[in-house]
Amino acid sequence: MSFDNLGLSPALLCALNELGYDTPTPIQAEAIPLVLAGRDLLAGAQTGTGKTAAFALPLLERLYPNGALRKDQPRKVRALVLTPTRELAVQVHDSIRAYGKNIRFNSTTIFGGVGMGGQVQALKRGMDLIVATPGRLIDHLDQRTLNLRDVEILVLDEADRMLDMGFLPALKKILGQLPRQRQNLMFSATYADDIRKLATELLNDPAQIQIAQQNSVAATVEHRVYAVDAERKKDLLIELLAQDSRRQTLVFGRTKHGSDRLAKQLCQAGFKADAIHGNKSQNARQRALKDFKDGRIHVLVATDIAARGLDIDQLPVVINHDLPMVAADYVHRIGRTGRAGCDGIALSLVSRDEQGLLNDIQRLLKRDIEIAVLPGFEPKLPLRTGADAQRAGKPKQPGRSTARRGHVAQPTGGKHHAGRDQRRGGGNGGQTSGRRSGNGNAGGNGGNNGGRGSRSPR
Repeated sequence: MSFDNLGLSPALLCALNELGYDTPTPIQAEAIPLVLAGRDLLAGAQTGTGKTAAFALPLLERLYPNGALRKDQPRKVRALVLTPTRELAVQVHDSIRAYGKNIRFNSTTIFGGVGMGGQVQALKRGMDLIVATPGRLIDHLDQRTLNLRDVEILVLDEADRMLDMGFLPALKKILGQLPRQRQNLMFSATYADDIRKLATELLNDPAQIQIAQQNSVAATVEHRVYAVDAERKKDLLIELLAQDSRRQTLVFGRTKHGSDRLAKQLCQAGFKADAIHGNKSQNARQRALKDFKDGRIHVLVATDIAARGLDIDQLPVVINHDLPMVAADYVHRIGRTGRAGCDGIALSLVSRDEQGLLNDIQRLLKRDIEIAVLPGFEPKLPLRTGADAQRAGKPKQPGRSTARRGHVAQPTGGKHHAGRDQRRGGGNGGQTSGRRSGNGNAGGNGGNNGGRGSRSPR
């Protein structure tokens, strides 16, 4: 199948051709005809499957079936895309501008961590499409610098992360400002009960798409756990990174201060590293991300929230310095690698006190993850495996000993290389495109080269 068979206009097909995309991904092939038919949609898809294009292309087609607005038509917000983080808002906006480079329309990003002045000026010029984070959008609604009464299409991108970040009250307030008659598109990597409840309240007789097994990760990602004592994690990380010091590696830490500290320690060890988290300014976050994408730094240490929406071509390695407190976050983290059919490696440094978190992840994935010990980093207390691991999280029964020591596998085979939206903030705001989007940032993150052969947009 090609994009020519999906009912898209020549303006969009020309842009896709210029970007080098010829074959739709499964989520695009299924979603685009449904959205073009006006259906509400609930789609389960991991990052890296092309879901941005799955909603952006038919959204542009429905809003601009003839390629552009007439000059005498008034500008009003007709489409609203909500994302959980600033970085994802920027990347989604860049992709939409790239796909719509042959269509004249006004669009902008609205997010926190920067001042509202620039955003207000952009809104005054009139916008057709807005990509926003919930918190800052609420600020504009409260100050009456924006109205949403003409929205025809609403997109919730990475809805599960928005709920994880506590945006449900903000989402409900935003929904109260929208017209009742509209098309709703909801994309989520995981399907927890709160996601299903939100879908029931938001969507009207939706078509449902599930591209991969729920809560699954890409089959091209190799998973491995390294058992290590907590106090030796930093040293083990340095050892793994040293195996290929120029390989791009995304490292996840649990806290902002811990991520900063780890990035400084890696720099002291001779690695080109930086950290990205919610306490950093938007400019600092974007600069660190750009340096990582451009190869000026090789290691980026990130927290879960800051890393949401990172879109990096063919990122080979993700390392969990700390396991996430919520098992579903493992799926989101690992979704940064193994994208669009490329191979990826996911390594986790796990101490005995994280045994319960590891058990939760394995239960969610419905699979065991290989446990290895790197020589010289043998833990004092090994991780439990199999039935012993399941008993590890249960309370001891009186009169019984539950302290059975499990087998820890030594590494085998080939060499493995490792290589909130801030609700309030100050600065200067947003990314705006009021001209033909063939200029500026249009092509920056429009899509992904899925390895060899045909290419599909994200």
